[in-house]
This record gives sequence, C-alpha cells and structure tokens, in this order.
Amino acid sequence: MPVRTTRHLTDLTGAARTAPPRWTEDEVAVLAAALTAAPSVHNSQPWSLRLRDRTATVFERVDITLPRHDPMGRDRLVSCGAAVANLRLAVRRLGWTAPWRQFPDQAAPGAVAEVEAGGPAEPTETELAGYGAIARRSSHRGPFAAEPVDPALLRSLRDTAADVEVPGVVAHVLRGEDRTHLARVLSHSALVLRQDDAYQRELAAWRGGEGIATADAPWSLPWAGLVDRTTAVPDDTVLAERLARESYLVVGTTGDGRSDHLHAGMLTQRLWLAAVAAGLACSIMTQPLHVPESRAGLIERLELAGYPQVLVRLGHPAHPPRPTSRRPLAEVVHIED
Repeated sequence: MPVRTTRHLTDLTGAARTAPPRWTEDEVAVLAAALTAAPSVHNSQPWSLRLRDRTATVFERVDITLPRHDPMGRDRLVSCGAAVANLRLAVRRLGWTAPWRQFPDQAAPGAVAEVEAGGPAEPTETELAGYGAIARRSSHRGPFAAEPVDPALLRSLRDTAADVEVPGVVAHVLRGEDRTHLARVLSHSALVLRQDDAYQRELAAWRGGEGIATADAPWSLPWAGLVDRTTAVPDDTVLAERLARESYLVVGTTGDGRSDHLHAGMLTQRLWLAAVAAGLACSIMTQPLHVPESRAGLIERLELAGYPQVLVRLGHPAHPPRPTSRRPLAEVVHIED
C-alpha cells in the first residue's frame, strides 16, 4: 500500500499537524510491514503486535520456544528487540516522534515494549535511510564478495550505538588477532553442538515444522549457519584465515538480563539497517554464544567489558538477497478499539 510522505508537518493553513485518535489504515499497513520484516534468530518471528489508540505494543510469544537452542529466552528477546527497532523507525517515517517504554504493562504478560506516536516531527535522513533498508535487509550466510569493508565504515557502524537511545549496549569491531580468537570459539562451539543429541533433535524438528523451511535456508558457510550433524568446520588455522577475509562486530551489553537482551536486538537491527543502507550485507550468529565456555572465552580473549550477545558478520554482497517466509499478518497483528 503506498504511503503518503510526512515531510510537511503542517496543513495548508500553516496549523500544526494533529494526530488522529487512533492509527489510520495507512499507518497500520506501515507498522505491520515493518514488524513482520524484522529479522529473528532461526526465523522464529517470536512476536505479536497490538495496536490500540496511538500505541503499538510488541509482545514476546513464549509459545514459540526452542528450549535447547535458547534455554534462557535470550535469542527470543534479541529478536523482539529487532522488531521494536523497526517499529520505531516506522513511526518516525510516518512523521511522529516515537517515545517507547520497555516491559510496560505488568497486567499484560509478554509485553516487551510499547511505542507511541507522539508529536509531529520530521524524520532525520539517518532514520529515513534506516527505514528504507528494512525491506532490503536479508541474511547473507554465503561467501561475501572479495572487496573488503572500509574500516571507516566499520567504525561508523560501531558508533551507531550512540544513536539508538538504549543504555548499556556497545558494538566492538574485531581486528587482526581478534579473528583468531573468534575462530577458536566458533570451532569449539560447532564441535559441542554437533555432538549434542538434544540440540540436534530440536533442530531437525524445527526445520521440519514451523521453523526454517528448506527453501528458506540458502547455502551457507559452515561457520555462518546452524550446526547440524553434517556441518564440517575447518580447523582453527584455516578458519582464522577465512574469517580474516570478512568483517565482524560483536554486540555486547553491560548486563545480562532481559532488558539487556532486548537492547542488544535493537542495536543489532539498527547496525544491520545502517550497513544495508551503505551497500553491505550481513548475517548474525548467536548460537556459539550459548556454549558457556565459548562465551566466557570470547569475553576473556577480546577483553570485553560485558556480555557478548550477537556476532554480526558483514561484507559486500556476492548475490541478490533471498526472501524468507513470514507469518500471516492476521497471526501477528491485532487491532483493538
């Protein structure tokens, strides 16, 4: 559905633009599209959206659970955080401020964030670029093109954290020897997960059920995708050489609670959208960080002041994006009078 631009925030008489009492049909379409386009770990899409008056509330769907892959629900909240980031950009694109609250309603179990349409305000160029990248974003798990990522661009993406307006979340650029440490972490995690019978049973059931359909799982490099029984990860030296041809950011938080996981997802998505707007492709990895000794080793070897939540892999795209399946709108978007 086409959306009218909101660059002019006054009417023809010069009066200030007045918000309608509830979301309009056009606004609902924009918000729904932004929410459903958000990335999620394992394409789980563990969220729903309630639209009431001028408020949009994101709910965590605890019925969508992978207890062996995500025993603490960390990935589920990271995914919800990405959806909240998209939702706030959509509200800004519509020409309103987007104040938000986390875990807003104790009487509404599962509510993780509430975004309001505040007063009229033009979106910034950065916000418009981020919103425009939502529909172009996809996971790129295959090889990147040979062209390296400009270090200045990596630093710019790292500094996106300052613009996201969430506390206690940072992005760390991996350099040189950092990738050698990452290679050891990825290799160890792959060996552990490959031999974990419960993990493998859950992965097989998820791929064959409502999770990642075969058509949604493009060919991926062994260290960039899910680890199954057949995954062959190179030895540490070879893997470090291959990682040296790619760029990586680690999204981390000062704490390791539910708010931190939500914030990590918000920053990860804003980083991803900024990268897409700059012509890059990305994929994310969280599964290696669910192996306790791997996560602890990464903290120690990279001297991180906090907890790594998401590994972001970046490069120049080597092939067009491949869309993934999405849940029906009727399942995830609910409008209340």
